Amino acid sequence: MALRRIGRRFPDYGWSWPTGKLDQLLKAALLQDEDLAGRLAGRWLDENDIDLVSFREHRLLAAISDRFGRKLAAHSAYPRLVGLQKMLWTKSRMAMREAEPALAAMVEAGADIMLIKGASRIALNASAQRGRVAHDIDILVRPRDMATVFDVLRDREWQIASGVSAQYLRTRLASLRSMNFFKGSFGDIDLHQLGYDGSQPSAEDDLAIWRRAIPAAFSGVGVFVPSPADRMALAIAHGGLDAHTHSDWLVDCAVAIRGGDVDWDVFLDIVGKRGLAVPAAVALSYLSHGIDLPVPEATLGRIVEMADRLGLSRWSSVLQAKPRTDFGGLVWLSRGLAKQLRLKRKKGRLQQEPPARPWRGRRAARSPAGAPAPMVFSQIIACPPTSGEMMLDVIVRIDIPPVRRRIEMEINAGDHHIARLRATAISRSGKQRMLHFRGKVMLDGVRQALTLEARPSRQFREWSDEATVATYGALPFQMVSAKFSPAN
Repeated sequence: MALRRIGRRFPDYGWSWPTGKLDQLLKAALLQDEDLAGRLAGRWLDENDIDLVSFREHRLLAAISDRFGRKLAAHSAYPRLVGLQKMLWTKSRMAMREAEPALAAMVEAGADIMLIKGASRIALNASAQRGRVAHDIDILVRPRDMATVFDVLRDREWQIASGVSAQYLRTRLASLRSMNFFKGSFGDIDLHQLGYDGSQPSAEDDLAIWRRAIPAAFSGVGVFVPSPADRMALAIAHGGLDAHTHSDWLVDCAVAIRGGDVDWDVFLDIVGKRGLAVPAAVALSYLSHGIDLPVPEATLGRIVEMADRLGLSRWSSVLQAKPRTDFGGLVWLSRGLAKQLRLKRKKGRLQQEPPARPWRGRRAARSPAGAPAPMVFSQIIACPPTSGEMMLDVIVRIDIPPVRRRIEMEINAGDHHIARLRATAISRSGKQRMLHFRGKVMLDGVRQALTLEARPSRQFREWSDEATVATYGALPFQMVSAKFSPAN
């Protein structure tokens, strides 16, 4: 199909191309003409302070430093540029080193591991880590291996970033597309059982991505990486609608295209199945027309034709693809609405077994008689010697910090999750609160006790900041009472 002209006005795809300083950096990293690219890099360094730009620019500056090396030595910013690249490389290497034993243990346990995004480039070409920042390691596993991989991370003391317990999360592995774990100062693993989010589903392609995968090695560990067509599609799916929060996903696409082994028919099939026509049209038209990369005109024409047929949803995607540095007030509001609609689809769970509905805390009418227990982070609840479904009423007293926040608690029994308890503190008064939680539990007549525990609403590597602790930390509590009664 012949390619029509791509316009630069909304809602055409050129409207969402990178512009200004971002365009300058991308061209310095990607243009084939090294002299022109070098001049653009020097001009950017003349006009900008490395210390004042964002992490998005730092990631691209690492690629530029890797490309030009000492050719930029005459520039006054060169020492800072080299220092930045070394710092980013060191953090990436430390993240890899922290993850390597866990990846090896996953493979040894029989799981297939596919590296995606930046880690896949490094697995194919170890020297790429000088110019490709990968502070987190994204891994894709087959759904059948999810529990195995989760247990490896849990047993090696990787922390779940969301703050929920391992018991809670393990009961819901089948319903989660991805989850984040961290360890130490640099370890960061994003675990996926599906490569794409809930707004880009395709059960057929979920299987095909594994059939097309390529064996590779990551620091001596046998892994898989996506095919070139899949690497491009994944890069666009993860970065193309994110307003260029990071832009080195375009560099990943350029590397795949220049490799010359992209199966464009496969890529077209993925774009169609995943609903990626608009971000693919934006990305590939920019790489073709702005960077002069060899994107087949017939392929780009077919993608543009697919995107043109999408009607108003095309407008939404074009808004989400535009770099945030180009936002005006109206664009900001319009994009925000479009993004929220997509996030509702993106967060769709795979299934909900067992139900994950939390017990909602309500204010207790009054404090029951008797001396309360001391402030603790966990408390044993003795079980009656009976079996079957029972109602459990728990009353706790908590000192609420003077911030708006969620109050998170769980009831677990050994490795088994029983219930999640949640309340919300809207007032900033910081007063003490008495909360009543009520829900059903299943007793087996053998289990002697349950454990009520406070949970953080998020996990952090460091808990030294008082404001962070007040907003997200686990809150100690006094268990006033815990009573079982027959379920009606």
